[in-house]
Formats: sequence, structure tokens, C-alpha cells
Amino acid sequence: MFNLSTILESTAKERPGHPAIIFDQVRLTYAQLEGAACQVANALTAAGIGKGDRVAIMLPNTPHFPIAYYGILKTGAIVVPINVLFKAAELKYHLEDSGARLLIAFEAFAEPAFAGFEAAGSCEQLWFVTADPAAPSPKVGKGVSTLASHMKNQSPRFDTVWMSESDTAVILYTSGTTGRPKGAELSHFNVVMNTLVCRDLLHCTPDSVALCVLPLFHSFGQVCVMNTAVIAGATITLMARFEAEKALDVLVRDKVTNFAGVPTMYWALLNAATPERIKAVAENLRHCVSGGAAMPVELLMNFEKAFGVEILEGYGLSETSPVATFNISVERRKPGSIGLPIWGVDVKLIDDEGKPVPQGERGEIVIRGHNIMKGYWQKPQETADAMRGGWFHSGDIGYMDEEGYTYIVDRKKDLILRGGFNVYPREVEEMLMQHPAISLCAVVGVSDERLGEEVKAYVIPKEGVALTQEDLISWCRENMAATKVPRIVEFREALPMTATGKILKRELR
Repeated sequence: MFNLSTILESTAKERPGHPAIIFDQVRLTYAQLEGAACQVANALTAAGIGKGDRVAIMLPNTPHFPIAYYGILKTGAIVVPINVLFKAAELKYHLEDSGARLLIAFEAFAEPAFAGFEAAGSCEQLWFVTADPAAPSPKVGKGVSTLASHMKNQSPRFDTVWMSESDTAVILYTSGTTGRPKGAELSHFNVVMNTLVCRDLLHCTPDSVALCVLPLFHSFGQVCVMNTAVIAGATITLMARFEAEKALDVLVRDKVTNFAGVPTMYWALLNAATPERIKAVAENLRHCVSGGAAMPVELLMNFEKAFGVEILEGYGLSETSPVATFNISVERRKPGSIGLPIWGVDVKLIDDEGKPVPQGERGEIVIRGHNIMKGYWQKPQETADAMRGGWFHSGDIGYMDEEGYTYIVDRKKDLILRGGFNVYPREVEEMLMQHPAISLCAVVGVSDERLGEEVKAYVIPKEGVALTQEDLISWCRENMAATKVPRIVEFREALPMTATGKILKRELR
């Protein structure tokens, strides 16, 4: 019996005065972070939230995220991280599907948060996080309050609810190309084990300072940076969003030793840095990790040459908590590969019949081990489909060399990796089809030098209806998360199809 939140409790006991969080001018020690998380836990308990309840958090990378995250876990409730870029309709779906009883949202997202909350109906409470704790709730509607008001006068001590290792700690939503987003249930054991492995692989120690600019609502930032730093007793410096110039300033200001990012972040840092800033960053930067998308070898080499620090690349999914493979060390890495399976995890490549493929041949990557999710929240058929034969089927295609290193070469489905974010064409297509001027559409990923892939939409307009690329993109920005918005639109009179009427996307790429 244990609870994921004990990684914070243990560190707070061992290193109470050590810096836990830096956010510009804000500084929190581990004792302060633990105390605030306990206040949240007491506030939730007073509001009737307890073991097994789902609590959604729509928070950016500010100290409020770890405070709310660990506070929710302490009560035995389940954290449901929400993409801060979501519009009302997207939020409504996630609240309804997860059955969240409470939504905690940052005031900057007040309008979509309230609209989604109100439309969902099933979510009972909405607490806003205000930058000024004394500020009132945003005036978006009746029945809302602030997190600060609920935390006020609450004790900084809380008796953590002990959980079974198999109890769900976090539900991370990940979309399938053949349906709506699915919630990957990660147990307390899943996340603790992945965090422990990451602590060693990422060389995180109490003396480390980790820059967290990866969104904390995503598994990469949440587990590989936040949880890993907390269990190691390291310091986390937070950035609400990635801006290369500011990131360089923070790397220097806070003497950052550990950085995890997607390839486009490394590209941006390399292009924004002057020789003087490179020298200042390199004085402290010791460990770099890349994930979320394949790192171009040329970019890797150029960054390493400039900053004098090696980048280790890994691979994983929300369903794998998230890390599944990693280039174990600088001495053993192979640039271009996603490395070897992490401790306690098996990886193999199979064909469409489920049989292992010969070395060097392409097959689907399947995984088993302590990192594999419990299943998809309330979706037994989708869980069974993904977990065939006791292995999680990733949907990614790769090959393995003679030493067991895996290389990703393609996607089994139509997943688009745009700047490290997963974009699922069907979600975009379903939204586009709601536009009154669109008759038919298809969405694919096309190569992009900066982002890896860009979202492109092929559109057949309705007869006699005028529609421009600019108007459509503007409409998309209003109705879907920024990462999903097609930046390229091509109008056509027809789309290539099979005899059965299926769109041949391979002819559109």
C-alpha cells in the first residue's frame, strides 16, 4: 500500500528547506510545497472529494500545477490533466468521459473552462486558480469559486490516503485515430516505477536544477521532469510556455543542469543563442533528453557541438507511463535510435499476424512491463484491442538492430507529430465537417523543417459556397486546440478513393 504523493512527502521530510520550485520571482521550498498540497487535500476533503473521485486540472506550468496534483493524489482521488489549449467542446467531452466531479482551472482559461464545465453538466464544481490568491473568481457565471478561498484556513498537514498499487492515480487522455480520445489509466505503481527509473536514467540528484517547459498536462513533463525531480529532491524551474529567448535566460539565471524537450525546442534554442549565451548555458548544463518526436541526427550533432552536452533520446507513450526505451548512457547511445528497453520492460517487433519479425525488418512495436497502463478508462473493447496477447500494441512501426536498439520509421496509423504534440487526423476531420461550407475533407501530416510535421487539410467545399484558406484557418482557431489547427489548406474538387469509398491518404501526403 502506498500513494504516488509520498514522493513529495518523503523529500519534504528529508530536505524541507531545499528549493523545490522556481517560477520567475516565486520560490517554494519542499516544506512549502508539501504544506500547500496538504491544504488542497484538506480543501478537497471538505468539498466531499475522496478516494476514486476524478478531479480535472486545466493548469499551465505554474506552481499551482504540482500543488494541485499532489494534493489531489493525497486524498486518493484521481488526477485528470487537461490540455490548456482546449476549447469548450473539447473540455466538455473530457469532463463527461472521465466523470470528473471537480474542475480546477487557471483564470486565463476562464471562458472556455466555464463554457465546457457548464455544457458538461455532470461536473459539480469549478474552482479557478487566480494569480493573486486574494482575487475574486473570474466573472464568467454563477456557482464558481477560487482554489485559494477553499485552501484558506486549511491545515498544512494531511493524513494521506493509502492506496493499492493497482489503484488509478492519473488518467491521461490520448486519442486514437479511429475514435474519440481515450483515458489511459496509470496506476500509482505505474507512475512510481517510471519515476524511479527516470531518476537514474536522467541523472537527477538533489543538486540538479531541471528546467520544466514541457507542458505538465502531458506525461513527458509530468513524469520525466516534475515527478522525477521531486523524488530526487532536485529543484524545478518552471516556464508557463516555451519561448527560446526566455528559456535561454532561465537556463543561465537558475544554473540549469538538466533539460528535457522535444526536438523543435532544441532547434529553437540553437537558432536563438549567441556565442556568449551558449557559453553561459554550457557552464552548468550537464544532461539533456529528447522525446516526443524523432530527433534529426544533424540537429542533435549541431546542438551538442555548440553547447558541449550530449542529448539522450528516448521513446514512450501515455499508455507506457511514459518511458519505454531509452539510450541508456552517452557511452552506449546510438544517435537516431530510441535506445534499449528500460529496466523491467520488454520490447519486440511483430507483423500483422502477431509473429516476431526478423532482425532488421519492420514491424509494430509492442511493449510489456511495469509501465503498461491498466487500460483505457471505461473502454474494455479498446483496452482488449490494445493489449492483445499480453503486450501493449503501440501502433508505431520500427526495426531493431543486432544489439537490440530500436529505430522508429513510420506510424501504423495516421498520427501526426507536430512539434512534439500528437495530432490525430480524425479529430480534426470531424471538427472540419461541422463547418457549414465543407462537403468533404481529409487531414494528413506533411513534412516541416521546423516542426517535423505540419497539419494539412484537403477540402472539398460545398457547391456554390465561397470559402478561403484564411477564413477556414480562422474558424479552426476558434473551435479547436492550436496544435490541431491545419496551417495548410488545399481545395479540391475530388479526393482519391478506393473502390469502397475510403480516402487514399497515402496519395495525399
